[in-house]
Amino acid sequence: MTQNALLMARPSAESTLSLLWERVRRQGDMPGFTKAISAILGAMRGEDEHEFSMTQTVLSDPVLTQKVLRLANSGMYAAFGQRINTVSKAVLVLGTDAIGHLAMGLKLIEELTSASPDSSVAHAEMEKAVLAGMVAQQVAAKAATPDPEEAVVCSMLHTLGRMMVTFYMPERWSVLQERAGAGFEESASGEVLGLSLEKIGFEAAEHWGLPRNLIDGMRNVPPCDPDENFSHEDWLAALSTMSSQCADSLWHDDEAGAVAVRALASSYSRMLGVETDGIMEAIDKARENAAADLTIAPLAKPAEKRALAAATRRMRTEGNKILASGVADMRDAGSGASPGQMMSMALETVYQGLTFSRAVAFLRNRREHRYSAKMGFGDGVRELLPVMNFDDTYEPNVFHASLGSDRVIFIENARDPKFAVKLPAWWKASLVQARSFVVLPLQVNGQPVGFIYGDWDDSFPPIQLSQTEFSLLNDLRALVVDAVERRSQAAVASVTPAGR
Repeated sequence: MTQNALLMARPSAESTLSLLWERVRRQGDMPGFTKAISAILGAMRGEDEHEFSMTQTVLSDPVLTQKVLRLANSGMYAAFGQRINTVSKAVLVLGTDAIGHLAMGLKLIEELTSASPDSSVAHAEMEKAVLAGMVAQQVAAKAATPDPEEAVVCSMLHTLGRMMVTFYMPERWSVLQERAGAGFEESASGEVLGLSLEKIGFEAAEHWGLPRNLIDGMRNVPPCDPDENFSHEDWLAALSTMSSQCADSLWHDDEAGAVAVRALASSYSRMLGVETDGIMEAIDKARENAAADLTIAPLAKPAEKRALAAATRRMRTEGNKILASGVADMRDAGSGASPGQMMSMALETVYQGLTFSRAVAFLRNRREHRYSAKMGFGDGVRELLPVMNFDDTYEPNVFHASLGSDRVIFIENARDPKFAVKLPAWWKASLVQARSFVVLPLQVNGQPVGFIYGDWDDSFPPIQLSQTEFSLLNDLRALVVDAVERRSQAAVASVTPAGR
């Protein structure tokens, strides 16, 4: 049907849904999603536990595994006070239903996105759904709801009807926008589609067999004062309504959107049981996460992000060359260099090669039972050297852990509230601007003699060290340790009586 014909005709709900299912089937009925839904629902119901175990279902998809673990370790589950590193542990701690709900919502968005035509409109609706889930996640944490995972999924699926139409029926979406204007498509849906976008979302959810509680949470609920009949399902629907509207307002990252978000937070505050300021804090956190994770949203600044990623890749490639050259120089210096000279070469190499914001060398004074900063690079480091020292008596923090294990430790997010107890007072007093850092312990004969520290602040993009970089860092610290061992052996030989 041409767009002109669509403008003249008023299709029935039945004809629209019939066309929708035909296109769904024509494009493969989203086989990845429908297969995953069957397995996930089977695991949630306890059917054929061995074949449909939740762990196996999630682990069958690496992307889904990563996303489930990320959500399982998010702030909403901070009460568990532990790091969840495996899907098996996530299922054990959070329960099959919780992981199942998360998996279904994430899998649907992933499948729609991966099969999406070259339509920026469809892609935008999907990213808005992800953003809505981020908002719900943070607000649910503020509300301390017993079912935060339901809130995330209901919010992600709240605009399922919009996603289905933009994805499978783009010509109908164009007519909706022509009739009502961008952002007001729902007002013309009865005339153009024969049913509301919300109803299309319900029909799709039922078609795929999603649980009733999730479908109930997909309802549009306007702000009101809750009464004694206000149920948990109503609360979920209110949160998903607010979250999806917030996502739409946050999307463009403009002043009008910011005003709309504040109004939404205020109008839904009583229904959600969270103060307006608390909702705004949650939304700000979601916006921060979205800026890092989304790809086409204006708030994510995609062009800048792509340019920064390309620049970072080039920087890392050049940095690895610097690391390799520095290690080669240290090898060439060999026995002719003192431990102090080797430490200086190592510190300069890691500072330049890893583009650290700051790099500091610490040495242990056995007589004084202290570690002290001796040299460093980076803005303000020289002034901090006198205050960067601490007792060598073991304390349960990340530095003593690295020194005791003799392993390079990389901390990706030093600002994680759950990680704060592992950071010593001296670090918080001098190096707290760091977002990520590395500790290279130096051990001789099983005893720590010092370490090299390097960090990145917010001026450097988020980073993950590669195996190549870990290998070069281990080579570098081994050369420093060799120099210290040679000096120790020479000192022993100089005081040993002749003939003995």
